Amino acid sequence: MLRLGGLMAPVALRRSVQSTICVASRSSRSPLLQQKPRRHIATTTLPPEHQSFARSPSTSSSSSCSSSASSSTNVRPLAYWLLGTGALVAGMVTVGGITRLTKSGLSMTDWRLQGSLPPLNDAEWLAEFTRYKQFPEYQQRQSMTLDEFKFIFYWEWGHRMMGRFIGLAYGVPLVYFAARGRIPRSLYPRLGALFALGGGQGLIGWWMVKSGLEMDPQQRKEIRVSPYRLAAHLGMAFTTFSLLIWTGLDLLHPPEKASRAAAVLQERLLAAASPQASQQLLQRVSRVRNLGIASAALLATTIVSGAFVAGNDAGHAYNEFPKMMPHAWIAPEVFEWSNFEPKWRNIFENTALVQLDHRLLALSTAGLIGATLVAARRGQVWSMLPSETKTALTATVGMAGAQVALGISTLLLYVPVPLAAAHQAGSLVLLTLLSWSVHSMKFLKKLPAGSAQQLWKQQQQQQQGGTAAVGKVVAEMVK
Repeated sequence: MLRLGGLMAPVALRRSVQSTICVASRSSRSPLLQQKPRRHIATTTLPPEHQSFARSPSTSSSSSCSSSASSSTNVRPLAYWLLGTGALVAGMVTVGGITRLTKSGLSMTDWRLQGSLPPLNDAEWLAEFTRYKQFPEYQQRQSMTLDEFKFIFYWEWGHRMMGRFIGLAYGVPLVYFAARGRIPRSLYPRLGALFALGGGQGLIGWWMVKSGLEMDPQQRKEIRVSPYRLAAHLGMAFTTFSLLIWTGLDLLHPPEKASRAAAVLQERLLAAASPQASQQLLQRVSRVRNLGIASAALLATTIVSGAFVAGNDAGHAYNEFPKMMPHAWIAPEVFEWSNFEPKWRNIFENTALVQLDHRLLALSTAGLIGATLVAARRGQVWSMLPSETKTALTATVGMAGAQVALGISTLLLYVPVPLAAAHQAGSLVLLTLLSWSVHSMKFLKKLPAGSAQQLWKQQQQQQQGGTAAVGKVVAEMVK
């Protein structure tokens, strides 16, 4: 009996229709079929270009897409540029957290688009210090040396100049890639949105600082920026960071890669015992991605709530865990809603309630991330996921645990600057890993609900047609 690629012909005839179509489409270009030499019939092995009969559908699909995959390497510099810019934004967010923790944010009392050099001599430092004394923060403190002022000034100046540097790091390559025609047309709207977010971030930052410069120095409350404006400033920074990371991942993982991953999953689903079992398995795999998306949304909410914790200096109160007070799980002040009008302001300005909200949101986020991994590990779901997704999910769960530990330690130790800065940086790492996890399951969008049963029906309907197609190829070869 005729051998094809080391397999008996009946085995080759039972290949799936996906492999059949691939072979049939490529056979017309095959030199072997064009020359039709009868002497090759006596051989037992086909040339490499015809061994897709003995390969899985995923292998043949990957070889057929090799040209499109190689073309995707042209956008890799774009991906590295965007991911690098995202890393710079993460660094700036961390520096901004240190600027707030050291109470340096109100040390510069003006804002210029182009920036400026710091004071370069004693006279300039004295003039800058004198200007600072005219604003509420110093008038409330009434005790600061020139050296102490220099310390907080340099933090705020460095934070602002880092923002301008990121603008150049984004804008200059953008112009270069656009001039060289390296940017896909579909990417321009997203790059334009990133440019607008970056430009708006500086304006939002100054709008936030002005809220602290305009406060009444006679009030009992410590002079600080508006927590609402701080939340807007931090939220825009995280939005910019997330969009940079997601766009970079899009470029590193082109649609062809998602198609190959979907094809592999289809093959594995068809190996299930029945159409119903295949459909249930697909639903479980899709549930993992849905849980990841829900975790990302909850994490975003937790990050914004952290901005209100910082804006109200709530980390310096109720420094117990898991209880808020030694003899109370929930502080009585949580229920005192008479201090703020309208009442909804308590959610954002009541120190006890703001901290309780952040605790509950943080633990809920960690729990949901853990539930995502549990759902992925159940039954056969884990074997259906790509190795990249497994790595991303495992790393995300580990980082979620570390982030919770950092938050608790920061609270118990009364917010030391290194720990608090690490906690804020940890939120960026966690967001990155969670985005990676969700993005690595993007191929599931190519397999909508009910597609598993449709695959079974198509396989049954095309079994005879696929066998006939392979038969024609074999007949053509033996002529």
